Amino acid sequence: MPQIAQLAATYSSQIFWMLIFFGFTFFVVGRGMVPKVMDTVAQRDKQIADDLAAAERARAQADAEEEAWRKRENANRAEAQTLIAEARAKAAAVTTERLATAQVAIDATLAEAETRISQARRSAAAEIEDVAADATREIVSRIAGLTLDDGAVRSAVKENLVHG
Repeated sequence: MPQIAQLAATYSSQIFWMLIFFGFTFFVVGRGMVPKVMDTVAQRDKQIADDLAAAERARAQADAEEEAWRKRENANRAEAQTLIAEARAKAAAVTTERLATAQVAIDATLAEAETRISQARRSAAAEIEDVAADATREIVSRIAGLTLDDGAVRSAVKENLVHG
């Protein structure tokens, strides 16, 4: 087998060039490129960690600002409710005062009207008595031909009006 004999003659040369090639590859790739790639990966990992930390800080700050905003809004809402309650109370007081003033005016008008009605009733009753007394006196004088005393006729008419 001549190929094996030839292999032994070129064996040392192949090993030599193989060591040169692998050595060159080791120093160029292993010592030159891999540390740069690892540094790039480490920088990216650090950048990602920094970005995540910044995002966490921003989220915490946003949560704090939102909580402060909610507290302000709740305080504003409570203040508005207080103002509304005060306005309602003032409006109720003004309305009550106006109603009381109106009620006093209505009561005065009602009392005045009742007085006028009472006076009108008395006046009407007096007129009815006068008319009835005159009519009675006239009827008695025409039918019976008698002249009656005005006081007697008025008392008889008043008694009949009261008792029926």
